[in-house]
Amino acid sequence: MQYFHRTSVSPDAVIHAAATYFGARLAPTDESPRRRSFSGALGSLRVSAHPEGGHYTLVTVHTDQPGESELDKLAKRFLGEIHVLAEPEHQLRGSY
Repeated sequence: MQYFHRTSVSPDAVIHAAATYFGARLAPTDESPRRRSFSGALGSLRVSAHPEGGHYTLVTVHTDQPGESELDKLAKRFLGEIHVLAEPEHQLRGSY
């Protein structure tokens, strides 16, 4: 599955958040300035963050699992965490 999120958080902050969030659960497999890859028992996941027109960042999370897997739930939760970075008053809802 592939998920997208457009945010005002900088690409560097997104990649740092991904390393912190996924690094506790999965082993890092690849690092580059705008991309991180992780792998573990749940599957593999890749996060990328690229500047997109003006002050926005396009965040893409790609997993090798079907849409309702545990890894995909983690991916969706991560995008919610990025939303909270951009808007601290936002409260995450949902069971993912």
